[in-house]
Amino acid sequence: MKAQGHISHLMLLACALLTCLTAYAARDVKRPEEVFQYTVRMDGDDILINWIIADGYYLYRDKMRFSAKDAELGTPVYPAGEIHSDEFFGEQIIFRGSIDARVPLLRAPENSTRLELLIRSQGCADYGLCYPPQDWSASIDLPINRSKAAAKLSAAQAALAGGKNSLPGILGGGSGTKRSDEPLPQELAFVPTLSTADPFTLLLHWDIEPGYYLYRQNFAFSNPGNEIQLGTAQFPAGVMEVDAEFGETEVYFDAVDIRIPLSRATPDPLAVELAVTYQGCKVDSICYPPNTVLLPIDLPQATANSAVEAPDSPPVSEQDRLAGVITDAGLITIMLIFAGLGLLLAFTPCCLPMVPILSGIIAGQGSNVTTRKAFALSVSYVLGMAFTYTAAGALFGAAGGQIQAALQTPLIISSVAVLFVVLSLAMFGVYELQLPAALQTRLAALGNKGKAGSFIGTAIMGAVSALVVSACVAPPLVAALAVIAQTGDVARGAFALFSLSIGMGIPLIIFGTSAGKLLPKAGSWMNTVKGVFGFMLLGLAIWMLDRILPGTVIMLLAAGLALFAGVWAGAFVALGKPSSKRELAGKVTGVALIVYGIALLTGALSGSTSILQPLNRITGNQAAHEAELPFTRIKTVADFDTALAQATANKQTLMLDFYADWCVSCKEMEAFTFTDQRVHAALANSVLLQADVTANDAADKALLERFGIYGPPTIIFFDREGNEIPGRRVIGYMNSSDFIEHLNYALR
Repeated sequence: MKAQGHISHLMLLACALLTCLTAYAARDVKRPEEVFQYTVRMDGDDILINWIIADGYYLYRDKMRFSAKDAELGTPVYPAGEIHSDEFFGEQIIFRGSIDARVPLLRAPENSTRLELLIRSQGCADYGLCYPPQDWSASIDLPINRSKAAAKLSAAQAALAGGKNSLPGILGGGSGTKRSDEPLPQELAFVPTLSTADPFTLLLHWDIEPGYYLYRQNFAFSNPGNEIQLGTAQFPAGVMEVDAEFGETEVYFDAVDIRIPLSRATPDPLAVELAVTYQGCKVDSICYPPNTVLLPIDLPQATANSAVEAPDSPPVSEQDRLAGVITDAGLITIMLIFAGLGLLLAFTPCCLPMVPILSGIIAGQGSNVTTRKAFALSVSYVLGMAFTYTAAGALFGAAGGQIQAALQTPLIISSVAVLFVVLSLAMFGVYELQLPAALQTRLAALGNKGKAGSFIGTAIMGAVSALVVSACVAPPLVAALAVIAQTGDVARGAFALFSLSIGMGIPLIIFGTSAGKLLPKAGSWMNTVKGVFGFMLLGLAIWMLDRILPGTVIMLLAAGLALFAGVWAGAFVALGKPSSKRELAGKVTGVALIVYGIALLTGALSGSTSILQPLNRITGNQAAHEAELPFTRIKTVADFDTALAQATANKQTLMLDFYADWCVSCKEMEAFTFTDQRVHAALANSVLLQADVTANDAADKALLERFGIYGPPTIIFFDREGNEIPGRRVIGYMNSSDFIEHLNYALR
């Protein structure tokens, strides 16, 4: 019988393979050169690659690579493409039909009139076949003036590398005789002057000789000693010129002023050096090679009266105003303001989950809990939370780390979810939650047996809650971290964080103390209270897992929890005659939970991912999906730079939104703010970029560090010249009305 079973399985496998082979044979699989055809030519100073992609096939944008021997190529520029959810590579941007890829030729091969271009691409067919990466090649004739320009640049580089003060003969005018139109040495043609606008802003002024110009795109800045961190430089609008070397590019004549914001590790005066890389040309003559100069500068003392923003661009956004409060106000004022802000934060969705955790701890003390003990446990919980916020916040702020992302890894989220499930089981009486006997014995020396242990355990739970459950980045927290990172004044930032934590803990202390007084000492009502807390803890576990699991799975988990809670509440228990109000309330609650659980289960099976609207797929309500903002996803700093360059060329404003799957406020922005049609209208003429930093990988960290961001949601705006609009960042959730008002100022 076993042999017959094996034979049957083999026959079924053979039939399946035969069916697959027959299906693919019927599709007439084509070779990649048949479905992906291309032509290459020079278009000015750019290489233009035209792809003709057959119907039913597509190419991946991020799988394209271009290189050329003895030449330097710039960043490719592609058309928009379309977002495709791919079974092989996940969400990708793909191209169909006819598309043009433009690759700038920055440096041509010396003494050559031809360019050998190497192309790598990869594509797939809609029916599922995916070709391996393909390597192509093309030989391109270079324009004569392009090869001459390369030869001139090579000669200029050789002359300057030899330390000569003049460049005779490069343009064919003699072998050593100086002429009146002879190019000046670089240090005379372009003269920089470095000064400070305030303790956090450098001003770099360039005097440019008449008939010479500097390229905007070739500026680069760094601090060799790493005493300071440089922000994004702010450039004025330049002049668009058709340049023999780079094609149409933005340049500066006569003079240019560049603002460079900075962060510093200490408020003390600093003597630092700024390394400036630049490149320029003489009109209708040579282009100098890139050059780097070291400019010394003495940074003044950063005091409490130093402005976080430049004097001519006062803080506007909430986090900037609060950062100004920390640096300008007295210590008592700072603590009072941030305590009040913490009190407001205590009622946000990110902080409310701490209530059932603390209540569960107090309820777990059993019938012996007193008001005094409940108060002491609540204070222990809040102090643990405050200590963690203060110490970890100051540490991460000083180090420039991404505290939020670091605590949102799948391992930590899963561990906390498991912890909530374990705590919930104790609420249902599966076991009694207490410290191990050996640890209780050691802690007995600190006080009465069990008391010290319970207080220490409660403080530890408060620390965990502060880091993980309340990991939403809010403007007060960002403001404190920004001041720590920017001025190095850890003490003022730490006091602000401590006061913020105490403010957040005030409602918890009140609630915990009241719970200790209100909870009965014995009876069935105690079991009901503990059961409610148990379900709340299970809901918290699902809420945590929502960051790492698919929406459909979360729907199924929520459906199971609702059905379980409905049965527990008494949906199927017959009412007594006469029935008490308590029995009637349990019956109504149980039936409502059962109905909601069935709706969740039905919605999950239909493909819905919204717990608030589980039946939207069935009812055909797709308005929320249609109302999504048309963001273009970016991943790397290079992606952003390319998009910003295109927006600047088109004279468009740009909005960059930082998003993560584990960010609750990000989802609130998507659900309640970005769906408002007034927001769509206000952003109709702007380029919309979204950086998904869920993975928190090297590319995500580099993008966050580029803008000095602590975590999502953070929204940055750029003007039509490509400069960030100062004081207009949005951090944390903002409702649609406030966001529209913010847009009216930021994008006017």
